[in-house]
Amino acid sequence: MQAAAMFRSIAAGLLTVVALLLGACSESAKPSFSSIDVTGADYARDFALTDHNGQARTLKDFQGKVVVIFFGFTQCPDVCPTSLNELVEVRKLLGPDGDKLQGLFITVDPERDTPEIMRAYMASFDPGFLALYAADAGKLAALAKDYKVYYKKVEGKTPTSYTMDHSAGMYVYDTQGRLRLYSRYGTGAAALAADIQLLLKGQ
Repeated sequence: MQAAAMFRSIAAGLLTVVALLLGACSESAKPSFSSIDVTGADYARDFALTDHNGQARTLKDFQGKVVVIFFGFTQCPDVCPTSLNELVEVRKLLGPDGDKLQGLFITVDPERDTPEIMRAYMASFDPGFLALYAADAGKLAALAKDYKVYYKKVEGKTPTSYTMDHSAGMYVYDTQGRLRLYSRYGTGAAALAADIQLLLKGQ
């Protein structure tokens, strides 16, 4: 009887160890991103916009690439150029995989951001990145709501000297067009590049 009880105790202990090991394996299998993992989110799933070349665009156009989207405006003094420079640096850090990164800039200031202005603006950072705009104010407002993005016009001294307050941060989609990450402003190029490399590996 004592031997049977001892055997049952050992077996139970072994099962506990196995369960713990399996749990540890499942935890280690989960990718460790620097950005916020929003996999499975029910917002910001797609868009229907026009790029600065006049071509209609949706996420499907970029399948096979990791897509990084952020909202801004070309006269933005700091956040937008910093974000674009960061994306340029990310592309460099990705090395041979740099051509698998697609940067998309959605303007919250279509009143001033004409296709010509946006084309020149993007070319000054990376000609492969695209600027996108909505056909009208209502469509932009609906898109911003879906993406949980804040923007507001702040009047200046003249009718054309206004600025735009807006959210800072980037949405990152995997090569299948699925929303996976939200990268906070200031995360840094190295951290974002590492996250993108994980997505390119299918994680």
